[in-house]
Amino acid sequence: MRVGRLAGDSAEAASGDSPVDPVTGRPVEAQQPWLHCVGRAVTAGPLTVAAAESIRNGLRSPTDNVTVALPAEAAALLCVEAAQLDADRLFRRARELRDDLDEAGIAGREAERRERRALRFRRLPDGMARLVREMDPETSAAVGDLYDRATSPRRGGPRFVAADAATEQKRILDDDRTTEQRASGVFVQLLRQGSDADSSRLLSSGAPIPRVLVTAAALTAGEGHGRFEGQVDAVSIETVERTVCEGSTTVVRLDGDFQPLDVGREQRLFTRAQRIALAVRDGGCMAGGWDRAPSWCECHHIDHWARDEGKTDVADGILLRRHHHLLLHNAHWKIVRHEARYWLIPPPDIDQGRVPIEMHSKSAALRDLRAEQGRAAAG
Repeated sequence: MRVGRLAGDSAEAASGDSPVDPVTGRPVEAQQPWLHCVGRAVTAGPLTVAAAESIRNGLRSPTDNVTVALPAEAAALLCVEAAQLDADRLFRRARELRDDLDEAGIAGREAERRERRALRFRRLPDGMARLVREMDPETSAAVGDLYDRATSPRRGGPRFVAADAATEQKRILDDDRTTEQRASGVFVQLLRQGSDADSSRLLSSGAPIPRVLVTAAALTAGEGHGRFEGQVDAVSIETVERTVCEGSTTVVRLDGDFQPLDVGREQRLFTRAQRIALAVRDGGCMAGGWDRAPSWCECHHIDHWARDEGKTDVADGILLRRHHHLLLHNAHWKIVRHEARYWLIPPPDIDQGRVPIEMHSKSAALRDLRAEQGRAAAG
């Protein structure tokens, strides 16, 4: 209807007839005279309705800074360029021309877009959730850069030349997750790190740790399931154990009528000082040949603190990137320690003999210290 109105206005302008207001009987001026050429192009056939909408929305209305003649010239140019552009690119081109015509109005249009920014979180009936974000250009530039870094090698992005960068690229390409799944994982990790960077300034409560509910018997036996608070669907005991490993746990005792009797004290997480010590000792993920930085790793209790009465201390903690932390809990791998050495024990379906695999620190500082001690002993 909007484009039809444009076509009608342009036809009336071409014929010299002005529409008449049926109430007052006075001639009515065309509402968008700078778009007469657009209406004529639609009527003649070379311009589609979608292209006409792109030009109209992109050029917008004249202002004090932009007289009618200037957007009219821009519209005529866009009608010609439309033959080579789809509707989306034509819209962007129209916006570019508008910015060229009205540089003083850029800040106002930027503020309008910034006002439309929004983030919506919706829980879906099947247990999944959907996050929808509308970003102003500044936010989009920052988020887009991070998204490109996370997915570029998968999407045919720039190929790295440096040996270490090429190795990282190969790891990304060999990752069995889809590009979208990898991007999702990267952004979740960024949220975890960001919220825990300075809890006094951002979210005031540290990294996001979901609350999981599970019976003591299921947690002790390592069998059964649990549920995230506020969620309908059950989760595996492996997911429960991993969540408990990452977060605080509160014991709630119930009586025979399932009424809470008391709430035990909160069990201590690895402190910031302990995380620093683990970062110095482990240098990153201790599993395999991965060189994930300490800041991207999670602290794992070697002995499950609830089931195995494990301790939250540096000796019984180890840094693992999230992939290996998930693998450890979900695939039933185990880590054992003897003094200052750590071994990874595979599950029987991977290795029936369960031959221990020694885990080595990635810390260059620790290697320097060992080398220094070796030289001192030899000297």
